[in-house]
Amino acid sequence: MDFSTFTQTLANAIVSGSIYSTVAVGLALGFGVMKMANFAHGEFFMLGAYVVFLLYGEADLPFPVAVLAAFPIVALIGVIVERLIFRPTRGNVLAGFMATAGLAFMLQVLVGQIWGVGLPKSVPTPYMGAAQIGGAFIGWQRLLVVPAAAAMVFALWFFLYRVKAGKALRACAQDPEVAALQGISISRVTMLAMFIAGGYAGVAGALMAPIQPVTPYMGHDVIVTAFIIVIVGGMESIGGSVLAAFILGTIHTFVTTLVDGVTATMAGVALMALILIVKPEGLLGRTRA
Repeated sequence: MDFSTFTQTLANAIVSGSIYSTVAVGLALGFGVMKMANFAHGEFFMLGAYVVFLLYGEADLPFPVAVLAAFPIVALIGVIVERLIFRPTRGNVLAGFMATAGLAFMLQVLVGQIWGVGLPKSVPTPYMGAAQIGGAFIGWQRLLVVPAAAAMVFALWFFLYRVKAGKALRACAQDPEVAALQGISISRVTMLAMFIAGGYAGVAGALMAPIQPVTPYMGHDVIVTAFIIVIVGGMESIGGSVLAAFILGTIHTFVTTLVDGVTATMAGVALMALILIVKPEGLLGRTRA
């Protein structure tokens, strides 16, 4: 691999890590608060992409407006999922997982019935051209993902550590029983967690809509990658998810460039297995007594 190819691949890895982190922090947040895995998280990503397809590609609204609209739209869907699935199955991890797996397939079928499953939907690229950074050429549309993801991760950190509602989220993630004794409503906190998780996944999908084909099944690979990231980083660790996202993004991008995508996926799974053997709680996860 020559230097120009290396810099190009490294730039692509940063973009991949950025979008992975945006998706994974929402999944980690939901799991940390509810102690339940949302298998339909990838479909939230897909729905965000369809919001941009409809509002920007079809209705001709400005791209930033369409991306911002994806947050409340998909976040509200996250709240509905919390009320209809996670709240009734609270404490039963398997039931919640299976219910959201069924929801994922239902959303795929529903979107496919409405907008079709044939040719992928194409969203026009709002920002043409490319920037040259250290010998690498990165399209402005892909480059936009990096600061957007950084802003979202920082906003989440600020919310969790500087805002009262965010501190309540952290308290419930650390010890829900003690949090409840302090007057924190577990139901409201879980609803807020799913609101944020859905919104973040929706914005991630919205940002990627002009970059990758928009299909009902585009969330499938995303959820597999997100689960690997959350496991590697630590199931309840936001910081660990961000770190693991960039590690996996780098591995996946370089292995894909040097070998192929299938081998890259296998490398990601191998990394997860290695972490589970060496450090079962994840890179930045807490050891349970």
